[in-house]
Amino acid sequence: MNKKVGGNNSWLRIVIGVLLALASAGLLTLAFPPYGLWPLIWVGFVPMLIAQFRVMPRRVSSLAPAIAIGGWLGGYLMPIFSGSGTYMVWLPLLIGGITLFASSGERAFHERTGYRWFVAYGALTWVGFEMIRSFLPMMGTWAFVANTLHGQPWLIQPVSMFSIFGLGLLIMAVNYGLALGALHLFDRRWQLDQNISVIHGGAARAGLLGVGGALVVWIGLSLALYQSPTAPTVRVAALHYDAGKPGGAPDVFRALTHQAARENAQIIVWPEVAIEGDPQVAHTADFRQLAAETGAYLALGYFVQVTDQSWRNEVTVLSPDGQFLGVFGKDHPVVFGGETSLTRGTYPVYNTPLGRIGTIICYDADFTDTARRVTRNGAQVLLLPSHDWPAIATTHYAHAVFRAVENRVSVVKSDGSGNDSAIIDPYGRILALALTPGGDRVGQVVIADVPLGAGESPVVRLGDWIGWIAVAGMVFFIVYDFLTKIQEKRSAAHRAHQPAG
Repeated sequence: MNKKVGGNNSWLRIVIGVLLALASAGLLTLAFPPYGLWPLIWVGFVPMLIAQFRVMPRRVSSLAPAIAIGGWLGGYLMPIFSGSGTYMVWLPLLIGGITLFASSGERAFHERTGYRWFVAYGALTWVGFEMIRSFLPMMGTWAFVANTLHGQPWLIQPVSMFSIFGLGLLIMAVNYGLALGALHLFDRRWQLDQNISVIHGGAARAGLLGVGGALVVWIGLSLALYQSPTAPTVRVAALHYDAGKPGGAPDVFRALTHQAARENAQIIVWPEVAIEGDPQVAHTADFRQLAAETGAYLALGYFVQVTDQSWRNEVTVLSPDGQFLGVFGKDHPVVFGGETSLTRGTYPVYNTPLGRIGTIICYDADFTDTARRVTRNGAQVLLLPSHDWPAIATTHYAHAVFRAVENRVSVVKSDGSGNDSAIIDPYGRILALALTPGGDRVGQVVIADVPLGAGESPVVRLGDWIGWIAVAGMVFFIVYDFLTKIQEKRSAAHRAHQPAG
């Protein structure tokens, strides 16, 4: 075993550690859309962890995760929210600062505990934090590591059992398991600090075998669950057009509705805020005539100005015989935009001859709770009007993929800014997609035959149970860290009082 002891070159170690952290930031950025190099998510954190636990001097070791995570979020979030005027623009810097503080004791903890909790600590803490931030407005499931796999339906099927948090837990466990093996190899070659807790081969092999086994089981389970639906199908259409502004193109959407009907669409989804004014109150006869002419169920997204600063953002479903079946108000309004809804908090599902239809709106798909509540009420197909902006076109529909798999329902996303409309089946397969960042000024009908979802899964029944387990694990390690510090102080005091020799 060839080991070298060093430690005098602190600045060189810091520079190398920063480069490794930046490498992680780059790998993670490339793993996410629009780049889509999804295999990188399984190794993206490894350079950062090597920097944090071996290369960086102990006193500045938390600089590595601060740079890696802050840099990655900067590359991911800042292009999306640039010019929005929201805190999301500054969020990467804020999270980098929080990470610098929160990670300051991690290296000391693992050295006190001999790295036996390394994989569990890293994975549970990360996913526990994802669970907590999923409740925050303007965050939801944005930048979840699992989102990188939205285009791999063969790999994400256990999400119906373990939710998006379960997949995140697996991804982080693999990263930490690989890092444990890399740290073992590092220890065989170098020792840059005195009194380091060396990672032995047995521990490294156990960690690698554990996460490798979990990955194999996950893939096997996913392939077993990945099936061709046998349920009845319904022909659905999403209207895809850049209206320019809310309520700006009703005539175009009417024309696209007739086009969808000529292609035998039975359910036609208009985008979010496609109509100014409640169609149950204004131009009602025109909409009833349109439904009768097309013989289709129309999901109509509309808005009603309440005050100068607030407005209702809602969707109603109109049947071919002219009946308005109900109203859904956006469950997660974009508060800084003044969105409100008088009907927020209800989750209606409509029984039709075609199947049971539910609706959610745009940002609701970025959270796990709204789709689940509608599915619990019996939905088999979720209609999702949206109004995105160009910077999120390649990322936003990924959320709908996970809501479809979690709840085993089909999802129909119709975008009124002409950026990203998609039709997704209960297994996360994207059956039809219009992806035109910057908007489609011509307009098109996105159409497909979707199977009626079962609307049944462990996640529908149990919710984000893995997320809550991760939160409990995070709390456990906070308490355990505190207890190990006390034990270390007591041991040091005991040794100090022992007679010399």
